[in-house]
Amino acid sequence: MKPAPTNVSRNGDYLSRRQFLQTSSLVGAGVAVASQLPFVITAHAAPDDPIRIGLIGCGGRGTGAVADALGAATDVHYPQAGYHTENISANARMASSNVQVVALADVFADRLNSCREQLGRLNISIANERCFVGFEAYKHLLAVPEVNYVILAQPPHFRPSHLKAAIEAGKHVFMEKPAAVDGPGVKLVMEAGELARQKKLGIVAGTQRRHLRSYSQTIKRLQDGAIGELLYGRAYWNGGVIWVVERQTGWSDMEWQLRNWNYFTWLSGDHIVEQHVHNLDIMNWVLNSHPVKALAMGGRQARPNQDYGHIYDHFAVEYEYANGARVFSQCRQMNGCEGKVEEAVVGTRGSSNCKDWIRSSNKDLVYRFRDKDVNPYQQEHQDLIDSIRAGAPLNEAQAVAESTLMGIMGRESAYAGRAIEWDEALNSKNRLGPEHYEFSDLPFPHVAIPGQYKFV
Repeated sequence: MKPAPTNVSRNGDYLSRRQFLQTSSLVGAGVAVASQLPFVITAHAAPDDPIRIGLIGCGGRGTGAVADALGAATDVHYPQAGYHTENISANARMASSNVQVVALADVFADRLNSCREQLGRLNISIANERCFVGFEAYKHLLAVPEVNYVILAQPPHFRPSHLKAAIEAGKHVFMEKPAAVDGPGVKLVMEAGELARQKKLGIVAGTQRRHLRSYSQTIKRLQDGAIGELLYGRAYWNGGVIWVVERQTGWSDMEWQLRNWNYFTWLSGDHIVEQHVHNLDIMNWVLNSHPVKALAMGGRQARPNQDYGHIYDHFAVEYEYANGARVFSQCRQMNGCEGKVEEAVVGTRGSSNCKDWIRSSNKDLVYRFRDKDVNPYQQEHQDLIDSIRAGAPLNEAQAVAESTLMGIMGRESAYAGRAIEWDEALNSKNRLGPEHYEFSDLPFPHVAIPGQYKFV
């Protein structure tokens, strides 16, 4: 694998960023130059061993995830990507726990070099021989023996195969959400999760609400019966349009779709899977189960042209659980509309927003979270690192796989215009995306028309 060039043009790099702020205190606390690192056993890190990060997917979320894992004092903003991590205060405990970045991989050299540049402003140097570019770059990163902690931040289509490969290579994994874009991918994530359990490797997903104290303390009370039997839930991600990448002269179909990946179902899963998975994950967490059936509708009403791919811009889903409980879900990406991003549940004896309050049936407040909460984007890494050092790695693979499949069920029900059952979605043979990856022609997908689209 040829090292990434150091002078690639950033023309068309959709993940523009502000500079990282000065972090001399972090660097002084032990962030090392990658090329000077000694060998470390990949399958386990003792309390005094370094965590050595290999990043696969060097765009905005990947760069942000590295900063979160380092506990960096940064002000990172991705205006086109819609991601931002503003005023992250230095986390002294994480910074002093010997967390280092040792290798980078991305399909595109310009994205890798942009991430490398940001790390350089933290006085973190990644050697040329540990920077890999292309569709096979992830394999070369996983072969670096020093890496024992992999961050997966490439488009979701690639996540199942990259996760499985990382676990087979003996690495702990932090992976962004969603876990997959189709049933075969979800199955592969579940298999990887089981393999990780056998090998005592950790997997934490970017469903960061699970690492907020407010959610965890409230949901524990709900599961302990604070509002009785849970009857139904509501989940919303109604927001505006996120970043879009216009096609540039000279880009192949594959390159444009990869750079504009949010707008193609084979890469993102559609926004009900890629974005709304956060809220759906809360519903499964509270109900301690997953739905058995989904009945949905949706469409593409406001997206103006093919720059916005072929995905829908709104969904509404009714999910049915085995115990009869229902979850009503809405998600929308349209500008100029009322926004709503939240969850709620109702039980036989009260209701809750799942996050920081519980009320009785007569509306009396019976619980309020009043403690200071954590930065969940950092805490999810801290929790995984702490569990690795304790010799009991966290494994969230099954949970994020189930929440991902919940989103897929809703998408396929809306696309097809009929109810989709859990086992049907899980056992689907419909693998999305091309069989081979190369920078060449790739047909532009049709918008799914209910009644014509067939789910298989």
